[in-house]
Amino acid sequence: MALVIEKCQVAPPPGSAFELTLPLTYFDVQWLAFHRLRRIQFYKLPISKTSFIRTIIPNLKKSLSLALKHYIPLAGNVVCPLNSDGYPELRYVTGDSVSVTFSETNMDFNFLVGNHPRNAKEFYHLLPQLAEPKYAPGVQLAPLLAIQVTLFPNHGISIGFTHHHVVGDGLSLAVFTKTWALLNKFGGNEQFLADESIPYYDRSIVKDPYGLGMSIWDDMKKYKLEMFDIATPPDDKVRATFIVARKDIEKLKNLILSRRPSLTHVTSFTVTCAYVWTCLIKSEAAIGEEIDENGMEFFMCAADCRTRLDPPLPPTFFGNCIVPYIAKTRHADLVGTEGFTIAVELIRETIKKRMKDEEWILNGEWCFKKRSPIDVNRLLSVAGSPKLDLYAADFGWGRPAKLEFVSIDSGSGISMSLSKSKDFDGDLEVGLSLPKTRMNPRAQLSIASLA
Repeated sequence: MALVIEKCQVAPPPGSAFELTLPLTYFDVQWLAFHRLRRIQFYKLPISKTSFIRTIIPNLKKSLSLALKHYIPLAGNVVCPLNSDGYPELRYVTGDSVSVTFSETNMDFNFLVGNHPRNAKEFYHLLPQLAEPKYAPGVQLAPLLAIQVTLFPNHGISIGFTHHHVVGDGLSLAVFTKTWALLNKFGGNEQFLADESIPYYDRSIVKDPYGLGMSIWDDMKKYKLEMFDIATPPDDKVRATFIVARKDIEKLKNLILSRRPSLTHVTSFTVTCAYVWTCLIKSEAAIGEEIDENGMEFFMCAADCRTRLDPPLPPTFFGNCIVPYIAKTRHADLVGTEGFTIAVELIRETIKKRMKDEEWILNGEWCFKKRSPIDVNRLLSVAGSPKLDLYAADFGWGRPAKLEFVSIDSGSGISMSLSKSKDFDGDLEVGLSLPKTRMNPRAQLSIASLA
């Protein structure tokens, strides 16, 4: 477990914005009831507790404060009306801040940063919990971000993030993290910040011709919206990371082209996700589970819509701007000899069909209240993206030794994390959190078995 060294609040520096209020867009409001996102970045850094307290802690506080000057909403709250009137918003006022915990642990750093199966609940010692919501006249205010920095004496440091999805998607939070890292690395010198580090906040550029935001909110407020951060470590899951090498990705692409020569633009993302999807489906049979062959299997990934709108949003737009792409097919289709090929075709066609369909984005056919029902128990979803490149977040200690997307523990279905490899360009890292029996090597498949 982790023992607390210091717990504090870090605010933007004096002279920052006095107040900032941002209405939620329809991309944001759908995440109000979603579980909190949790991620840990591990860094090899053989320092003592004394050095950690004297140098690391004050430097991280200073650089975080400077980063929050640019990312003001993260220090604020999401504000939800308690009655039928009003509409939720993000709000920062002077005095708001981010909860930061500094701690130490005697856990085995090298064991935790490995790729082998590790008990999933061990990682929760390295994550903060968001403070309980507060109440003001007519509204409930819930914090958006909490951070925990943990020292592994003479081995390394972990930085754990817990944030509410309503404040921003993976791209927004990844750029914030890299901005904080850059400021820490260069002693708070803001001259090193590139233009892409400065967020764009104008929500008026997000068109909502169908009133989708209010429609989603009207549907949500029929139920009691719980804004508490509830983290329940799983007792029966282990986490493991699988490296899909560039050469193996090329083998998968060539395999598809040999079977479907007419297919074009078969990406690394598509073949990797299809490979994992079919492996997971087939692993059920390997451990003796019986599944209805005619039952439906679902795959879901998120698509960044910043460039899919007309006019496109700036790449630095801060907030959520993602929609789900969903593919589905019968269980029997994925367990057969053509399962991998079918999975590739389904994922590819789903992405291709929606890639330039702005009307589909604007009318909300993708949102939970309009789309076809999904059996979440038969769903594989993707967290993260190789495009986010969180291994580039160097706080001055070098690249992270490991990323862990702890949020994939949550939910009834299965989530996989996907990121760039920390070691080799073109390799991908796949993270899974599964019951131990399904993580057993005998339940896994090799690429050769697909041929």
